Amino acid sequence: GFKVQIESEEIELIPATNDIKNGKIIEAPVEVEEDEHEGADMMVHQAIHTIEFVLGCISHTASYLRLWALSLAHSQLSEVMWHMILAPSFKVDGILGAIVLSMLFFIFTVMTVSILVLMEGLSAFLHAIRLHWVEFQSKFYVGTGKAFVPFNLHLCLEKFCKETEVL
Repeated sequence: GFKVQIESEEIELIPATNDIKNGKIIEAPVEVEEDEHEGADMMVHQAIHTIEFVLGCISHTASYLRLWALSLAHSQLSEVMWHMILAPSFKVDGILGAIVLSMLFFIFTVMTVSILVLMEGLSAFLHAIRLHWVEFQSKFYVGTGKAFVPFNLHLCLEKFCKETEVL
C-alpha cells in the first residue's frame, strides 16, 4: 500500500489489501481461508491448467493466422485489380494508348486507395486490435471473483482523515 509519515507516525493511505468495496471503506479486511490440497488433487488441477493453456495457445495461434489470410486476400485483390484495370491499357499503341493508360491509371489509383488501402487496412487494423484484446490480454486476466475497484482519491482522503482523528 501507500503510506504517509506524519509527525513520526506512519499512516497507510492506500491499503495493500482490498478494504475499499463499492465506494465504502470496510474497517476490517476480509480474511480468506486457505484449503489444504492433497498431492493427487494438485496434480489433477495442474494437468487441467496445462491442457487449458495448450488449447489456448493453439486457438490463439489459429486466430493470428487470420491476419496472414487477410494479407493473402489483399495480395490477390491487388493482382486482380492490376490484371482487370491497368494491364489491358498496355496493349493499346500510340497516342490513344497514352490517353487510355492515363485514364485507367487514374481509375486504378482511385480504386487501389479506396479499396485496398482504406477498406483492407481498416479490416486488418480491427482484426489486430481484436486479437490483441481477446487472445493476448487473456494471458493476464485472472478471474478471482473480486470486483474491480478503481483508484478513488476521495475515499483515500476520507480514510486518512478518519485515521488522523483517531490519533
